[in-house]
Amino acid sequence: MLEIINLNTDPFYNLALEEYCLDHFLQQDILILWQNTPAVIIGRNQNTREEINSSYVKEKDIKVARRLSGGGAVYHDRGNLNFTFIINEGPGAKGFEFTRFTRPVITALAQLGVQAEDNGRNDITIAGKKFSGNAQYRRKNRLLHHGTLLFASDLKQMVQALNAPPEKILSKGVKSIRSRVTNIAEHLPAPIDIMTFKQILTATIFSGRQQEQYSLSETEVQAVKQLQQEKYETWEFVYGSSPPFNIEKKARFDWGSIKIQLNIKNGRIKTAAIYGDFFADQDVEELARKMEGLKYEESSLKTFLDKMDIADYLPAATKGDFLRLLID
Repeated sequence: MLEIINLNTDPFYNLALEEYCLDHFLQQDILILWQNTPAVIIGRNQNTREEINSSYVKEKDIKVARRLSGGGAVYHDRGNLNFTFIINEGPGAKGFEFTRFTRPVITALAQLGVQAEDNGRNDITIAGKKFSGNAQYRRKNRLLHHGTLLFASDLKQMVQALNAPPEKILSKGVKSIRSRVTNIAEHLPAPIDIMTFKQILTATIFSGRQQEQYSLSETEVQAVKQLQQEKYETWEFVYGSSPPFNIEKKARFDWGSIKIQLNIKNGRIKTAAIYGDFFADQDVEELARKMEGLKYEESSLKTFLDKMDIADYLPAATKGDFLRLLID
């Protein structure tokens, strides 16, 4: 097994690195241990806006990224250690089996005096609390398995970032199941730092195996960065890849109540409808039609509103009121 040495903490780069290794190191089994700066990582089949607290992640500069594998949304920061295995499988391999990849984690923790166990399909728990979520992705005869290890993460920030507001969204996206969580560090008989834990986990994984380490060449790094820029950092992949969904926004202002219904497809407003008991100088259906085709994101909607006189439709409303209603 080849260990790819990776000290990069950019979530977009690290997700691109996984895919690059999946496609280019075809003759070798791969291990990558890595960390990210604060980020929410969305599952492949999820609706991004259902999984995040948009205003909070923007305020805290928490990156939002989408991964190759399915499953639920997870939070990463420097107190979390991620592990990735990429292996070759036989032709026609099907199904997902997680314990062969989670076993080294459980063994390493046992050496440190912590009893952990597999729980459910893809979690590892300590005393009934989740500290590791795992997911898998298959491409041809290659299997990618990756998991999180909450070691000393900011759990309060994690809860806030993943606490999507209770707005009315109807979507076919796979919704995350929230679990009670814990940090590994809280259960250690003797304190160690995350780098020491990383060393112990690495030694456990390579127990009885030949360990070979590899650092990407500059050419390979540039190829990963190109994939990062052309795919993982793009709005189209992070938000536009979300399954179609309908969203309903309601608010009451001094000038009346308003309800907006949006149908979103490929991250853009496909149809819009505006209702309420307000007084309008012009037909609000015209405003709704003008919104069709816009990216459902704050910057695009703000640019749209800046170019028009919303008072023609909602005389007492401000552009700020309308934008907050659409986004918050």
